Amino acid sequence: MTLIDAPPGGMPPRTRDTRGYGAHPPDPQWPGGALLALSLVVNVEEGAEMNRNSGDERNESRFEAHEEVVGHPDPCMETHFDYGAKVGLWRVLEVLDQHGAKATFSSCGRAIAHGPHLAAEPAARGHEVSCHGWRWERHAGMDEAQERAVIAATVTAIEAATGTRPVGWHTRSAPSVNTRRLLREHGGFLYDSDDYGDEMPRLHQPGHVILPYCFDTNDMRFGPGQAFVLASDFSRYCLDAVEWLLAEGRPRMLSIGLHLRIIGRPARIAALDAILARVAADPRIWVARRRDIAAHFLAHAQPAP
Repeated sequence: MTLIDAPPGGMPPRTRDTRGYGAHPPDPQWPGGALLALSLVVNVEEGAEMNRNSGDERNESRFEAHEEVVGHPDPCMETHFDYGAKVGLWRVLEVLDQHGAKATFSSCGRAIAHGPHLAAEPAARGHEVSCHGWRWERHAGMDEAQERAVIAATVTAIEAATGTRPVGWHTRSAPSVNTRRLLREHGGFLYDSDDYGDEMPRLHQPGHVILPYCFDTNDMRFGPGQAFVLASDFSRYCLDAVEWLLAEGRPRMLSIGLHLRIIGRPARIAALDAILARVAADPRIWVARRRDIAAHFLAHAQPAP
């Protein structure tokens, strides 16, 4: 590699991988010869949002109204989140059940500790419940001791509600420089999803898989001023991604992100129904929980040539 005297600003660290698998990704041998492993991720954050009534330093500002109340409790914001726990959960579960599709419910520990039904009910129906932090917050800059405690508390809350130890982790937005190491040190994690740079899983260390996630095929873009307005906007966008990946004819993975308080609204739930109606019976598509995708990748992926 040619050494370059870089202008001010320097160069990206050598540990940053911008090449990936290149033109020769490994063959994951998805079950049944499927071309696409499709992961439905239902984010459970209700009760874990930043909230003065919960003793947090501020109120959450990202919800249907995109407005932050400073210095005082915000019951308007609270009830927007409560909708997901009271109504959205049951509507999403019903549509998943109708199509026989299994999802990963990526759950904040505080949400589950406050409302155990948010994890217990999905688990009882065969869905995976994984970790999404304690509060709905980024971990960048978090003190290492605090982050270690956050990981432990989140695992404990989910295991208490479901009877099963969670094996997956996904930080809201940016993890810290320590997150992946702390997950390994805590033990019991099969995968994390703190990566947005690929369409295939990769092995980080023996026994630990990195599963990529997506912000574009995600219902959070129904927010004010975002891309989606009608349910069909979202379903068409996601299904365009599905069709293109199938047409390429190479094994890939695609994640579709959902939120109880967003997709669970009556004017939006038809998008999930339309997506599942298209993919659930296609033998080229393996609709799977993230823990199953990670375990399969560990067992079957072949090295790139």
